[in-house]
Amino acid sequence: MRAMVTGGAGFIGSALVRRLVAEGHTVLNFDLLTYAGDLRAVEPVSGSDTYQFQRGDVADADAVTASVSAFRPDVIFHLAAESHVDRSIDGPDAFIRTNLNGTGVMLQAARAWHDRMDADGRAAFRFIHVSTDEVYGSLGFDDPAFTEDTPYAPNSPYAASKAGADHLARAWHETFGLPVVITNCSNNYGPFQHPEKLIPTVIRKALGGEPIPVYGKGENVRDWLFVDDHVSGLIAAATTGKPGGKYNFGGNAERRNIDLVHSLCARLDEARPRADGQSYASQISFVTDRPGHDLRYAVDASRARSALGWTPATSFEEGMARTVHWYLSHGDWLTRNPSELARLGLGQTATGEAS
Repeated sequence: MRAMVTGGAGFIGSALVRRLVAEGHTVLNFDLLTYAGDLRAVEPVSGSDTYQFQRGDVADADAVTASVSAFRPDVIFHLAAESHVDRSIDGPDAFIRTNLNGTGVMLQAARAWHDRMDADGRAAFRFIHVSTDEVYGSLGFDDPAFTEDTPYAPNSPYAASKAGADHLARAWHETFGLPVVITNCSNNYGPFQHPEKLIPTVIRKALGGEPIPVYGKGENVRDWLFVDDHVSGLIAAATTGKPGGKYNFGGNAERRNIDLVHSLCARLDEARPRADGQSYASQISFVTDRPGHDLRYAVDASRARSALGWTPATSFEEGMARTVHWYLSHGDWLTRNPSELARLGLGQTATGEAS
């Protein structure tokens, strides 16, 4: 397989790149290296003869077209996106440019390349558009989980930009016959995640002796999916997914934010106890909630199970243990320019982090 991965220096993209190269596929990592991209995440495979990196912007039609034409992919995994809800509240323009315009550029380039392929190549080609469960909106505590048929109801600029991108991808299949597969996942976690996200933020703040910020009362619920399991789903979608198909990936691990934070603190208490003997949970601090904060996400992944043979292989407990161990062993990963980690999402400049 010749696989082009956009956003391959990001959290999920780099996990996909590492897996594809390890399995013997030829990979082009196409990434702009914004603040969220980090080539350290692909260092384990950077010396491979089957790996290459191209710095580029998915919204730059000339750069994308040149890269697709030169690389001649069998599959394009489109993961490049602005992804932080808080950043989308303060600066939605970047999300519109990358997530909407960039997806349009990628689809057009893929269409042009697909049209030039021979019959066998066209039949095998796939454009995997990687999206989020946030496009479906918010659930109540007793509502059934999102399915692929749940109506879209995005509530944040980020979610709206991804919803629009999903619709573009579907339209390019329906109108132009491009063999698109759309995937929507729940919250990913694992090694190499940018420290602005919840789990690394908790670990960083705890170890630094700082307040651990939790939005509102911490009652918002998320379904947690270990990143390597998501990667398995994406590869399954590329190899057995039906053109025009849509598949949800979830971890079967719903947790309230406050419960997740407490569990992380308990793990840190055991692995790296505070010098004063107190629990890291004593550092938890409730902060002003995010505007329009979705209450609950939950994903029904039964279609992926029946159609793709996919199911998450990593339990929440195992995944969390591996994640905490990795961050404790890679403390340098949590070190960033403070401006990258400032509290956002209130429509003004502030301090602190999101939870």
